[in-house]
Amino acid sequence: MDHARLGLAAASLACPIPGKRCPVDGMGLLTACRVGWEQGAQLVTLWASDERDRERGFALNVVLQDADGLTLLEHTLPDGESTYPDLAGVFPAANRMQRATFDLTGIASAGDDQRPWLWQASWPIDRYPLRRDFEASPKWAPGEEEYAFVRVEGEGVHEIPVGPVHAGIIEPGHFRFQVVGEKVLRLEERLGYVHKGIEKRFESMTAATGHRLAGRVSGDSTVAYAWAWAQALEAIAGATASPRASWLRALALERERIANHLGDLGYLGNDGGFAFGLAQFSRLKERVLRTNLEAFGHRLAMDYVVPGGVAHDVAPAHLTALADECAALEREVRALRAIYDDHDGLQNRFRTCGIVSPELAARLGLTGLAGRASGVARDLRCDFPVPPWDALAVRRAGSRDGDVAARVALRFDETLESLRLVRAIVESLPDGDAAIAVPEPPALRKGLGYVEGWRGPVLVALEFGGGGTIRRCHPHDPSWSNWPALEHAVIGNIVPDFPLINKSFNLSYSGHDL
Repeated sequence: MDHARLGLAAASLACPIPGKRCPVDGMGLLTACRVGWEQGAQLVTLWASDERDRERGFALNVVLQDADGLTLLEHTLPDGESTYPDLAGVFPAANRMQRATFDLTGIASAGDDQRPWLWQASWPIDRYPLRRDFEASPKWAPGEEEYAFVRVEGEGVHEIPVGPVHAGIIEPGHFRFQVVGEKVLRLEERLGYVHKGIEKRFESMTAATGHRLAGRVSGDSTVAYAWAWAQALEAIAGATASPRASWLRALALERERIANHLGDLGYLGNDGGFAFGLAQFSRLKERVLRTNLEAFGHRLAMDYVVPGGVAHDVAPAHLTALADECAALEREVRALRAIYDDHDGLQNRFRTCGIVSPELAARLGLTGLAGRASGVARDLRCDFPVPPWDALAVRRAGSRDGDVAARVALRFDETLESLRLVRAIVESLPDGDAAIAVPEPPALRKGLGYVEGWRGPVLVALEFGGGGTIRRCHPHDPSWSNWPALEHAVIGNIVPDFPLINKSFNLSYSGHDL
């Protein structure tokens, strides 16, 4: 972003990739977002903080990403004000983030859509959990809430409510379909059912313990979240993990990517009526998870990434096993890909199903894997290659077809690339310590961590108070940007195709419903 052109006083940002932080007023915030959009910037996240104990009112933080890196726009609301400009007209994904911000802090955008988003009547509607003076009470009784879904009217239109409780062991989310016959005219989502108070919980933790909660924001992305947390802490504290620690973190992250892609490829085969695919990919995923347990001490590598490095080194025998497993997995994945590609029934379900065009993807801010399948060719490992990605030359996968078939093909491409990366990491793993001591972070300095997880970019914004206590932590999942796009992908398809389209995105409820 051209900060000078906008007249912004840009200061350095504690972040692993290039970044600036810029204080703005309300009009400056809106102008910066508009110019950012014109220059190809994408909204990453926004969140609010209660700064009244510092006599500063409420602060709205907006993070944009463009080809130059990250820009953190900081808007401090004037004393007594609780409204800021609506950003959804520039970045549509901001709508739900703004509504969630109001539910948690009580400051609102100036937009028309003021419906609650995270609030599920589990606390009084006039109380805001992320305010400094918030006090929880065990005497609160859950209330009743009628959510104002948007309805389509007309002859032959009927409504199908699905969820929030679903068949099978999956997280809760409500989907309201407006249909004619079986063709979907509109889908509206209602999430927030697994809101856990994670951002509030962080306020009672410290620099030494926060990584454990970060790694549990969304369990299928535990390595990505823990690494983003560690990046933010290390940036604030001025610490740099050793080369060996960075490579071991990357090893765990690519293993996380492989396991999730293998699982999804099985589920997508099953949703397309091909149970053989589920059986085979489930077998391969289980193999990966068992090897993870031996190498990292946990099937998901949970708690492996810690501030300063990793919890422990990987034994030479386990490194050899990881490399050998990659060769075997590659043979099987290539064979299964040929079966998927040659299966007419499966391809008939995949092709032209759940399309998100490149134009729509860019407008909605689609990100991560789903974005790359719709022409949004962004991957932090390629665009801003911090160690060890700068030495590994990650091959970017992508497509412009934007349908289920493209999202399936992308998973195959990225699985094979991750298998290559794991072998390269094992072969070139540098010597050194697995972890370093991280000094106590200074108070009131913001830091960002930013990692390309398997689903997309994971961001952690962090600020400490005195004594290493956490003043504010905002973890952000890429699902925030992609859930709205799923609503558009379903339009014009038939209702029975929704599970297939939904699984091709495979978005997180837990990472969204903080």
